Amino acid sequence: MKQHHILYTACLLFGSLAAQAELTDEVRQIQSQWAMVNYLPTASNEQQEAKEAAFEKLAQMATQVALKESNLPEALVWEGIVYSSYAGAKGGLGALSLAKHARKSYEAAIEMDGDVLNGSAYTSLGVLYSKVPGWPIGFGSDKKAMEYLKKGLQLNPRGIDSNYFFAAFLFEEEGDYQAAKQYLLTARMAPPRPDRPNADAGRQQEISQLMAQVEKELAD
Repeated sequence: MKQHHILYTACLLFGSLAAQAELTDEVRQIQSQWAMVNYLPTASNEQQEAKEAAFEKLAQMATQVALKESNLPEALVWEGIVYSSYAGAKGGLGALSLAKHARKSYEAAIEMDGDVLNGSAYTSLGVLYSKVPGWPIGFGSDKKAMEYLKKGLQLNPRGIDSNYFFAAFLFEEEGDYQAAKQYLLTARMAPPRPDRPNADAGRQQEISQLMAQVEKELAD
């Protein structure tokens, strides 16, 4: 069932205004641009190449911000998110170095403050471990993925992304369709993020798509 490749996925768990208030203007800019780039269409080769190029540029910006704001774990989380997404857009084994960069960013953020941004670093790291190939090719591990995803869910039990990504893991890696459905229902009912309508709209679409797959498996 497990597909050894790095997906586009990345996570952002900014459910509260308090979490948003912690972001600097430069980190907010990275966050905003990520939402635009992440949901660009990829129906053609040209669109896919454009998306990859956009993520490459955004990754450079994210690294500059993380270096400048080296004392802010929020900047490191967003650097990781961008590099994870860039890895997904690039695809293949060539994306592994980008995934490793993302892992270092998440780990550095957790070392500073594991609770930063409602546990988004834990959830993002869990997704990364679930999607990267395992040894000897990569560092992927379903055991670590489950550990980090649960930690992220514990820190943000009502979050749209913490619930969505845990549901996706249960569906794709565990085959636990009934539990996946329950987490998707929670994700669907998550409080909206007024300053992040594009990200919410994109995630809700993904929730609906995954729910359709879950319902199909439950009906069989």
